Amino acid sequence: MSKVYIIRCPDYGQVSGKMDELMTMMGGVSQFVNAGQRVALKPNLLLAADPAKAVTTHPSVVAAIGRLFTAASADVVLAESPGAGYAYDRKALEKTYRMCGMEEAAKGAGIELGYDTSYESVSFPEGKLIKRFEIISPIRKADCYVNVCKLKTHNLMFLSGGVKNLFGLIPGRTKTGYHSTMTTKELFAELLLDLLSLVPPRLTIMDAVVGMEGEGPANGNPRQVGLLLASTDPLSLDVVASEIIGLPEDRNPLLLAAKGRGIHPSSIAEVEIVGMPLNELRIAGYKMPSAYSNSTMLRVIAAVLPLLRPLLTVDPRILKNKCTGCGACKNACPRDAITLRKVASIDRQKCIRCYCCHEMCRFDAIELHKGKIYRMLNK
Repeated sequence: MSKVYIIRCPDYGQVSGKMDELMTMMGGVSQFVNAGQRVALKPNLLLAADPAKAVTTHPSVVAAIGRLFTAASADVVLAESPGAGYAYDRKALEKTYRMCGMEEAAKGAGIELGYDTSYESVSFPEGKLIKRFEIISPIRKADCYVNVCKLKTHNLMFLSGGVKNLFGLIPGRTKTGYHSTMTTKELFAELLLDLLSLVPPRLTIMDAVVGMEGEGPANGNPRQVGLLLASTDPLSLDVVASEIIGLPEDRNPLLLAAKGRGIHPSSIAEVEIVGMPLNELRIAGYKMPSAYSNSTMLRVIAAVLPLLRPLLTVDPRILKNKCTGCGACKNACPRDAITLRKVASIDRQKCIRCYCCHEMCRFDAIELHKGKIYRMLNK
């Protein structure tokens, strides 16, 4: 049975000591790395944002992990490709590291900031849907990598946790190509499971000291959770994270896809939680994103009549008074549904409701609109 280790951590000022306790619970860092090995830390750095907004992995969490691995004589490098609205280049990485507090975290923990923006095309004939992935080179060159994710809601996948964080292994705007073909949450879940099979992390740690609720993964609100989680299996960690935020297993696209493939765990009954009882983990009233619906009728109609799907989901819409014309939404759109003049405009006929534009907007200029049919069926 898979294990997920959990420890309380009320605030980021306590992360260093609590991370040491968490790794001790797992048997120590030395079991994950040998002296002299190169270890890549892969945080969630979706976009250049203040850590207080809970969009990204908090720098104190990255620093705490980095210190433990450098103390084990590992060579530690930060590796990440931000969201699809960004080019995968040094300028974008410098801005993201600076805004997300990673420069200071790396300096104090002996972590190298990774600026290698090359990537490799990796054949994967065993993939169920994806037979070839583009993977950023720092991950391929490292002896192993540690997945350092953030507990957040997500408008497409409902949960952004351990497995979803692996999408950042795909370089920059190459991500849009995958969104263009994996147009539903069910297909995207299959993509994530293929990616996990190709490049599994050696260790996954979740920053759930402060999570995000509501319109995640970038425009939601911080929510105090007070936990750090760790597992050798990111899927197991996501099973527990679903329980924390109150996302039912039969509504989690990733767990449903795993169950369909016969991959375990896909249920909390298949996970051993070490450190805390399950009934103390659940957070009451954790707000789900707009695209999440409790209506069984709405989901059945959408499945049976896919042509009606645009009427049964929420639509991204531009708030012209807030739009700066920066172009991040246009760069992130996998179907070229966004045009840019003074402000952005979305072609609703082309839109596939992947919400990439919404998550890449730093100015809160895209709202998710609930139509009349959606509101009526989702009462």
